[in-house]
Amino acid sequence: MSVTERLEFWSDGVIIVGELRIPDTEGPHAAVALSGPFTGVKEQVVGHYAEKLTAAGFATFAFDHRGFGESGGRHGHEDTQGKLADLRAAVSLLAARPEIDAHRIGLVGICLGGGYVMRAAATDPRVRAVAGIAGAYNSPAFFAERMGIDAYRAALGVFLAGYDDLIPAVAPDDGEAAMAGEEPYSYYGTERGAAEHWTNEVTRGSLHSLMTFDALNCAELLAATPLLVVHGKVDDYCSPELAERLYERATGVKRAVWLDCERHVDLYDAEPHVKKAVEETALFLRESLPGSSR
Repeated sequence: MSVTERLEFWSDGVIIVGELRIPDTEGPHAAVALSGPFTGVKEQVVGHYAEKLTAAGFATFAFDHRGFGESGGRHGHEDTQGKLADLRAAVSLLAARPEIDAHRIGLVGICLGGGYVMRAAATDPRVRAVAGIAGAYNSPAFFAERMGIDAYRAALGVFLAGYDDLIPAVAPDDGEAAMAGEEPYSYYGTERGAAEHWTNEVTRGSLHSLMTFDALNCAELLAATPLLVVHGKVDDYCSPELAERLYERATGVKRAVWLDCERHVDLYDAEPHVKKAVEETALFLRESLPGSSR
């Protein structure tokens, strides 16, 4: 059992809305803030993981990043620096709560959120542990290498030319979408990922943000911060190669877990994959935030 509290807080002048879950066991508790997939809202993937991690004994904070869900900011726009500010503000919120031990706060990111929590942990020593699940450890240099530098720069030009245009986040039948293909649609475009505050639109400029966001190069800056990487052996949307590179470059205590997933979205809600990811994350957090949980 746990208690869930709806919270609103400020992040660099923007109102952020989230849900704090507190276990019904004696505190103060170790806590994690969660960051989720591109366009995701707190009732989807991060909420699913938050419920399971709270059941494992951790306080959790799942929130809507600026621009998405119930939070403020420019609707449907991927603001990379703003999202990092949101995570800093979330850590501050957790540290100020009497039910939470300010010295036992971690970050957990799924999909795009995996890249954000790495960047956030690398620049915030209050974060004592960081875990990425099916993480997007974006690297502009990697994208340019794989696409070819001319094609990469041409794509950036297209995104800038239509920067303010709204496009679907997902679409059926290979239609134009920020997350193209059947797999993203199988989650966001169906009842599987249905959520009241999720909307199927993003700015084309969001793709420029994604293609220029660098999560990989923060690996060494994690220093001694304990790191967990949980990733599918097969993932067509968040590169296993980049996950491996991040893990290899990190210099502190670290663990990698490779799961037999067939699709990226298996780690959104499909069993037994989510169960295994939660078990590994809970074990990692207990070891990294000692005295934290049952």
